[in-house]
Amino acid sequence: MKEFVISEVKAETAVLVGLITQEQNEAKTKEYLDELEFLADTAGAVTVKRFTQRVGGPNMTTYVGKGKLEEIKEFVKEMEDNEEPIGMVIFDDELSAKQLRNIEDELGVKILDRTSLILDIFAMRAQTANAKTQVELAQYRYMLPRLQRLWTHLERQGGGSGSGGGKGSVGLRGPGETQLEMDRRIILQRMTLLKQRLLEIDKQKVTQRKNRGRLIRVALVGYTNVGKSTIMNLLAKSEVFAENKLFATLDTTVRKVVLENLPFLLADTVGFIRKLPTDLVDSFKSTLDEVREADLLLHVVDISHPDFEEQIQVVNETLKDLECSDKPMMIIFNKIDNYTWEEKEEDDLTPLTKENISLEELKRTWMAKLNDDCLFISAREKENVDEFRDVLYKKVRELHVQKYPYNDFLYNVDIDEGMA
Repeated sequence: MKEFVISEVKAETAVLVGLITQEQNEAKTKEYLDELEFLADTAGAVTVKRFTQRVGGPNMTTYVGKGKLEEIKEFVKEMEDNEEPIGMVIFDDELSAKQLRNIEDELGVKILDRTSLILDIFAMRAQTANAKTQVELAQYRYMLPRLQRLWTHLERQGGGSGSGGGKGSVGLRGPGETQLEMDRRIILQRMTLLKQRLLEIDKQKVTQRKNRGRLIRVALVGYTNVGKSTIMNLLAKSEVFAENKLFATLDTTVRKVVLENLPFLLADTVGFIRKLPTDLVDSFKSTLDEVREADLLLHVVDISHPDFEEQIQVVNETLKDLECSDKPMMIIFNKIDNYTWEEKEEDDLTPLTKENISLEELKRTWMAKLNDDCLFISAREKENVDEFRDVLYKKVRELHVQKYPYNDFLYNVDIDEGMA
């Protein structure tokens, strides 16, 4: 009998490139590249090498200097000679069309920047028609100014799925019109169609929200991969997809939660990230309407992450951009079971830092700053979950009485379990 051997598919290999500048020191660059490697891993690539360069700022034509680019080129060639070709080189900032073209010409491999990598992950994660439409719109917004490098026939993307794009692309080529101009016109036409679809989806969502009854709305917000979906599952006793990957949740999910006799709506939203592409924020504004319409925000933080304070700042800045920073908010420090620190010697006079401060000291610091508006839990290990439920119940009940003073909340409202 003939034996069939299934060969293992090798993951694509990646090289990461970042800059050390006056605004971004070596430690910060390492943290950003750690996150970029996590992004690459989420996208299915294996990082084999990192390159950094200390400069005043990005080179306008090649991002890094000529010497550093030559060093990367030599490494790529060396790997190819060893029959371990590099699949892609990923840069930790958004690259211009000129930079992309010059770097690609020099290195001869696929070039991605942080934005295009995030867009790729969003495209992988999108499940609903809403998310897919928003991702596609963001991709076209990114692609449009880079068309000269990405020159390609886009007629196929212009049609299909009953969109009517195929009909619209017929006869677009005018006298003397170049392929580049034609592609640009096709993309703009497609973007218009996608925007119309999003407006229709928005109208449907507004109707859905009106049908949810007189319930307080609570939204989970936070940096990506901090455990929002795990908390959603814990409170709603549901099975929202959760894994240790960036952007595991892309579509907003809404569940009805009942604590004691009090029902309310809980929304799990897409996670934020440093250097989040503006095009993505713009495209996902309809998804983030759950945040805008929430009565209470639960800002979930991964307390075990070495850079959690900057992640808090990133989320706060994004909420400010969404004009939601003035909403009632609680900070939920999650993953206390993963928190580690190095105990100082008694005669050690060095100042306390996030590396050597105990969890108890950290609790006192933040609770003194935020009073009753912060809690420390482990959603996975169910530590301090009872206290979390009690505090949340009191917060929601208070908001309910304020918003619906004459409404008895001892009732039951049917909410579609799959509502997004």
